[in-house]
Amino acid sequence: MPALDEFSFLPAQAAALGRPVPLVERVRLSLPDGRTLSGLRWGDAPPRVTLLHGAGLNAHTWDTTLLHLGEPSLALDLAGHGDSSWRDDAAYVARVLSPDVVTALETWTDGPQTLVGHSLGGLTAAAVAASRPDLVARLVVVDITPGVDPSAGPAEIRAFFAGPTDWASRDELVDRALAFGLGGSREAATRGVFLNSRVRADGRVEWKHHFAHLAAAAANAGSDSSTPDAVRAVLASTGWDDVAGVTCPVTLIRGERGFVTPADAEEFTRRLPTAEVRTLDTGHNAQEEDPAALAALVRGALPAGGSAATS
Repeated sequence: MPALDEFSFLPAQAAALGRPVPLVERVRLSLPDGRTLSGLRWGDAPPRVTLLHGAGLNAHTWDTTLLHLGEPSLALDLAGHGDSSWRDDAAYVARVLSPDVVTALETWTDGPQTLVGHSLGGLTAAAVAASRPDLVARLVVVDITPGVDPSAGPAEIRAFFAGPTDWASRDELVDRALAFGLGGSREAATRGVFLNSRVRADGRVEWKHHFAHLAAAAANAGSDSSTPDAVRAVLASTGWDDVAGVTCPVTLIRGERGFVTPADAEEFTRRLPTAEVRTLDTGHNAQEEDPAALAALVRGALPAGGSAATS
């Protein structure tokens, strides 16, 4: 691959949509326990939207969605992902991750957010909305509920990451992603792999996120029954208490071919009767499969008075 940085792909992505190249900057925050929390700030105005990615992804998963959305936004790298520090305890569950998000909102935003979370990020967003309603104006949960069966769709992602932990080149990782039916086109997979991997001092390439290393360790242990609690917790439900505690307006967006079944969505609205459910013709990663449609739904959740672009 040619020499690139994390923003090298944006001009072509923006041009393909007929949009100007936006102002995007990497932001970092030192946490009291010595870890670093990182994210991407879009635009030069205070964020109106904050976005949390799913397990194994990072803040860049939202790039094309945010190009369509055209709003000042904050996309965070959850602990153990992207440029944020790994946790020594490998506790990547919503209630453990949510205090980092609260700190980010208190530091990098100046008003209640439309908080958008995909998969693990959706459960984390619900925990934030329940514990700090003053920080969240609207909650948008993308293709996850506490009732999702971790032995179904999420197990496929676990299998993808439960391979070698280092590679000779990023091209090898692209080939693996495409072999698993992930990443879409080779161009999109190349972009995704570049933004989710790093080159070590010895020249080998590894995934940035801790989840891949935990999943590989579980696979090497010999059976799913040996899966570390941290990995199992990432893939399993967080529980319904946080969802029940959310008081702001809520939208659940499910992919027709994603992890949330119609029965899961029905249970979601039974426990949270005021929530609305919308369905997109996508799989689990709606933000990558149909970012324009997802951006339109997020825009519809924003309070009036924004500066949204049109998709």
